[in-house]
Amino acid sequence: MAQNTPESAELAQLLRTGPFHLALRSALTARGLALHRVQHKLAQRGIKVGVTSLSYWQQGARRPQRPESLRAVRALEEVLDLPARSLHRLLVPEGGARPEVGRPAARSYRSLMAPADALQQLFTELETPADGGLHTVGHHERVRIGPRRELSERESLQVVRAHRDDVDRYIAIHRGDPGCDPSRVTVRASENCRLGRVRGDADTGVVVAELLFDARLRAGDTHVFGYVFEDGSGGPSAEYVRGFSFAGSQYVLQVRFDEAALPVRCRRFAQASASAPRSAQQELTLSGQHRAVHLVEQGVRPGILGIGWDWG
Repeated sequence: MAQNTPESAELAQLLRTGPFHLALRSALTARGLALHRVQHKLAQRGIKVGVTSLSYWQQGARRPQRPESLRAVRALEEVLDLPARSLHRLLVPEGGARPEVGRPAARSYRSLMAPADALQQLFTELETPADGGLHTVGHHERVRIGPRRELSERESLQVVRAHRDDVDRYIAIHRGDPGCDPSRVTVRASENCRLGRVRGDADTGVVVAELLFDARLRAGDTHVFGYVFEDGSGGPSAEYVRGFSFAGSQYVLQVRFDEAALPVRCRRFAQASASAPRSAQQELTLSGQHRAVHLVEQGVRPGILGIGWDWG
């Protein structure tokens, strides 16, 4: 890990913050070792682990928990030339207390959402803590812009992982464009969840919705669920942004435009916070047939990602 490359910097960061599966995946990539070679090297050390198990570990589908699995993790550190306990401590921290499983590095939503005070008030009404016990593993979001250039709908399919026990709900946040009327925003629970309480703030156009799961998640459990915000109440939309409190997830955003309202230019961008300058700007080409643009981000970092567009 002596070389100062983007890959080594990412690996060093993940070894500090986790989650375990991303740190393991980054180490495998940095070392250029295929899973069957890793299995062979572990076998030479007297550790028997299947290629399937190794694959599940680096995908985040399973976590090493049994004593023999944790011994294999210590051996993995040797095979991958990592500091002692660097992977192990992401699973079992010093002191042996049961950890918040795989909780990634986090940033306060106050730095990500401009109407932070309004959002805090809505969270208070729902009696929701700042950390709801979940972090996102994957998120596919589709935004539709209507014929009046309005944000008419956004649909989410989300995969979350619990980093503590007894989690049974997720709070989804929608921020409408200027002129948004929260009383006209409709929320639908489309997959593996039920709609609970919904609250809105008329001054800022922010709506929060409680999505209830049918079972309580234990630390390390994952859950896939879908939901839709139907809006259309705001004025012309010029961008869509998503704030990320936690690091490590995969994010896909697609924005589709009505044929009666096509932008002349689209671009993706990133921000460290709501008040920070925009960076990593890149022009996006609108597809002719589907009138859509998209971005894909593997392993997001705390901050903001978005797509903006200009009208003619």
